Amino acid sequence: MNALTSLQSLIQSLQPSIKILNKFLIFKIPALQWLLALGAFAVLLLLFRFFRRHIVNNLKKLGKKTQSNLYITLVEFLDDIPTHFYQIVAAFIAFYPLAANLENKTAASILKGIFLIFVMYRGILFLQKFLGYMMEKTLMKNEENETALHGVKIILNIALWLIGTLVILQNLGFEVSTLVTSLGIGGVAVAFALQNVLGDLFSSFAIYFDKPFQIGDHIVLGTDSGTVKKIGLKTTRITTLQGEELVVSNAELTSARIKNFKRMKKRRVSFAFGVTYATPTEKLKKIPKIVDKIITSEKLTEVERIHFKAFGDFSLNFEVVYFVKSREYNDYMDIQQSINLALMDAFEKEKIEMAFPTQTIFLAK
Repeated sequence: MNALTSLQSLIQSLQPSIKILNKFLIFKIPALQWLLALGAFAVLLLLFRFFRRHIVNNLKKLGKKTQSNLYITLVEFLDDIPTHFYQIVAAFIAFYPLAANLENKTAASILKGIFLIFVMYRGILFLQKFLGYMMEKTLMKNEENETALHGVKIILNIALWLIGTLVILQNLGFEVSTLVTSLGIGGVAVAFALQNVLGDLFSSFAIYFDKPFQIGDHIVLGTDSGTVKKIGLKTTRITTLQGEELVVSNAELTSARIKNFKRMKKRRVSFAFGVTYATPTEKLKKIPKIVDKIITSEKLTEVERIHFKAFGDFSLNFEVVYFVKSREYNDYMDIQQSINLALMDAFEKEKIEMAFPTQTIFLAK
């Protein structure tokens, strides 16, 4: 009862001062309301200061224990919010009701505009950070996905800032529908002018989603071949077998026929050789067995067929087809070299002569 009595006595003692403050006007608003707004502004600043110093810091400590990337990303965003942002929010909450009661609405419009700009700016930054994290979790599974992620981020950022600008203008009383129509017409003109650039951009997305090739693949494009080193937003860079860098537009790649040797599980190899017509039939019959033994002795080979194919102009021709169970070109060349040398050794032991272009002339007497 004593506390209640004391409070009633305090209120009664302040009554004269309250009446004076209600009569004293500042911009046609009682001074008491200005004092209450200042008090609310001060209280909000203290609350925001407590939030930053204690709650955010405790969240940061908790983030180190949980080791959740999403949690750490969100806490970092809260920690990066500058002090003046809280000051503007506090000022808007405390003083906007007063500004809205003024006959001249300019002050209210300015305060509202500043508040919207800062809040929208921070909101877009938050969405960029959050959506960027979610896209990285979804897309960044392979190195080649970096290009797609970069392209999606560019389009997303443009869309977020455009939407944010339109929301601010609409809340400030501007006619947004006319502006949107104008942007649509202008967008068509810009898209027409940049159709080649946009074509390459969307082709990069097509390469990512369809995956005709990836970074590290060995591809053949027309008369050029090489290893894909980078898939960019506009171009793809290929290191050729000769060592130079080949830069090809993404639109050209998506419209061309490409051979991708990286997808090849095994390489089919066909080669031919000829022996002289002087080779006896018994030795001709041995040749397929000799070749088969040589090829099967290699670790990564699989024989398909070996045939005495034809009677040539100056040789008896054999054709050999086998598979190399490796996509690497160097493996294929090493194996073919080993087979060639082994054939030479085997034919020397069997006294089988390899044919070379010759011409026999018969003279009639």
